[in-house]
Amino acid sequence: MATIAAPTRMIGAPIKRREDPRLIQGLSHYVDDIKLVGTLHCAFLRSDYAHAAINSIDTSAAKELPGVVTVITAEDLGDVGGIPCGAEIPDLKVPDHPALAVGRVRFVGEAVAAVVATDAYIARDALDLIEVDYEELPAVTDLDKAIEADSPLIYDDFGDNIGFEMPLEAGDADAAFAEADHVVSQRFVNQRLVPNAMETRGVLAEYLPGEGTLTVWSSTQIVNVPEQKVRVIAPEVGGGFGSKLNVYPEEVVVSYLAIQLRKPVKWTEKRTENFTTTIHGRDQVNYVDVAVNNDGTITGIRAKILADLGASYQLLTPLIPTLTNLMIVGCYKIPNVEIELVGVLTNKMATDAYRGAGRPEATYIIERMVDLAAAAVGMDAKDIRFKNFPQPTEFPLEIPTGIIYDSGNYQESFNKALGIVDYDGLRAQQAQLREQGRYMGIGISTYAEICGMGPSIAMPAGGWESSTVRVEPTGKITVLTGVSPHGQGQETTFAQMIADEFGVDIDDVIVIHGDTGRQPYGIGTFGSRATAVGGTAMVIAAGQVKEKMAKFAAHLMEANPDDLVFGEGQIFVEGSPDQSIDFAAIALEAHVAKNLPPDTTPGLEATHFFEPSNFTYPFGAHIAVVEVDADTGEIDIQRYVCVDDIGNIINPLVVAGQVHGGIAQGLGQALYEGAVYDESGQLLTGSLMDYAVPKATQVPHFETDHTVTPSPVNPMGVKGVGEAGTIGSTPCMVNAVVDALSPFGVKDIEMPLTPNRVWQAIQDAKG
Repeated sequence: MATIAAPTRMIGAPIKRREDPRLIQGLSHYVDDIKLVGTLHCAFLRSDYAHAAINSIDTSAAKELPGVVTVITAEDLGDVGGIPCGAEIPDLKVPDHPALAVGRVRFVGEAVAAVVATDAYIARDALDLIEVDYEELPAVTDLDKAIEADSPLIYDDFGDNIGFEMPLEAGDADAAFAEADHVVSQRFVNQRLVPNAMETRGVLAEYLPGEGTLTVWSSTQIVNVPEQKVRVIAPEVGGGFGSKLNVYPEEVVVSYLAIQLRKPVKWTEKRTENFTTTIHGRDQVNYVDVAVNNDGTITGIRAKILADLGASYQLLTPLIPTLTNLMIVGCYKIPNVEIELVGVLTNKMATDAYRGAGRPEATYIIERMVDLAAAAVGMDAKDIRFKNFPQPTEFPLEIPTGIIYDSGNYQESFNKALGIVDYDGLRAQQAQLREQGRYMGIGISTYAEICGMGPSIAMPAGGWESSTVRVEPTGKITVLTGVSPHGQGQETTFAQMIADEFGVDIDDVIVIHGDTGRQPYGIGTFGSRATAVGGTAMVIAAGQVKEKMAKFAAHLMEANPDDLVFGEGQIFVEGSPDQSIDFAAIALEAHVAKNLPPDTTPGLEATHFFEPSNFTYPFGAHIAVVEVDADTGEIDIQRYVCVDDIGNIINPLVVAGQVHGGIAQGLGQALYEGAVYDESGQLLTGSLMDYAVPKATQVPHFETDHTVTPSPVNPMGVKGVGEAGTIGSTPCMVNAVVDALSPFGVKDIEMPLTPNRVWQAIQDAKG
């Protein structure tokens, strides 16, 4: 077997992203930038009601508007498929999810008709000419009320608004709580969020009747066209955070229209549509109890989790809150667990995967409760965490919820974070400031998350990933991958990995993604799995190509393949650098094929499907320092430190970017963001005028560092980082603010921690 010897290693190097020049110069192409001759434009009429019966739809006036090509409703779609749900949960009630509403609308923004016109403006004007006779019905928007016996029903045939129930028990929770020195209880609201990617959704579909092929510039394979006849192209994607993982009604309708009209059809989502019809995240109400003894040992956790599913399911809607179940013990050895998870249907847009997807909710629960438990027994927040961490020698560690943490050294990352901030010095400073009437808070959060989404047995549609690696006759290397980036930097990091594998310059590697017509099957980029699963498939495929190259080189140099070394664009005999051959020369020889080794075929290409044996489990620690103005409720973030352990690091610059973005989104939830529906189901925060996202001036400088505990699940030892910052930051910030206000007796503040809410919490605590 040939070995790698690249004097200048690419893995671990802080290389600037090769994607960035085209992005910052405006040279990228997104769906809306693609112009096809004769393209028609689509617009959707959406319900203004959260719940209503549709008595009739009159489209006649809209059809008469000059420039309108057609207007369709659900009746026109016939047997076109609806939106699939991939979750497999026992006794799950799965409502129909048609592409256009049939008989009833169940959330504001649900599409009831589609207009196609010669330009987008005419299509939108025509929407005003469609008359819909609605009969308004009672809306259900409150989780607690939705599960009451007398609640209005969203689906009459279901009998209630409960989509599923999933109990989870381990150990003896009753005994743990009966014997505990203290029982700490708290209700948490993990508010609904809007993903708000910079690029809204869009789809362009073109049907070629002669070939019977449908090309979709988006992310769906539906509408009753044979799979092999559908080509899906994902051009540059301007962010997703989970929201673009899904198939949406618009993709179905636009594809159907392209087939029927035999012309390209495009739809581009408006920002107001994005707020109401692209999936939302989070939205849970948690009732939590923790059993803790006087020495700080946490012996049990009990929780009732109400998860808002919305009015219909997207791809993973019911699956997301089950991750909260699985990860609820976080970084701690808590032997006794009792959870009642209830998925609740409401008259809102569906929830689904949003950066972290169930794990931020779990981390928020346990990290807030650990702080409350520390206060109950009079321990420092730091000490109670050390008290309940498992030891590094205990990994792999099966936790009570049934999953197996692959690796861990929580003490190391936490100690590193504490050292960076000088924790003991901060506590001394805090005491001095309190004597001056100033309210400084120190927030701590440790986290463990489930990443590298992979084992097929645990995934709705497979958890493997594939890659093809090909060395061209010129010596350049082409990588085809089934994972498609939307900001992760895979064109750079994957090229680094391949450059190291072959010992060539990174500029000799090209990474191709986002086109089902060119690359292998793939599952996709989500759940921090691209490198751990997709990257591993790629490296293994590269190893297979490399082994074949070694045979070619050994044949030409009359050497043993096991003695060959790859590096600096050469293949040479170990210990005899003068006996070498150029990498490109071997590539050409393999394709000219005039002097092949025995039993060897021409070409240098391999495809590998990688099936991981387990998930990966990154972990880390966050510490925030804030000062709160008790008179105004304003929060000043003075310092923010996080230490992550994501296994081996491919590119520190890319990792830093992922962590920074994740923390910013976590702080957004803690301090600013919230999607609010009123009792009638109207979204009150339906624009950027009403929904606050953090501005650059509101995001502090982040100090990031790492420890390295390689994952044993894949040969690269990588774990995943895309969601880490979001998972640890939200409870860290809330813990910091609550710590600052502890002299007033404040124990909890519902997110987002706006100045008004902080001020009100102080007043309520004062009595």
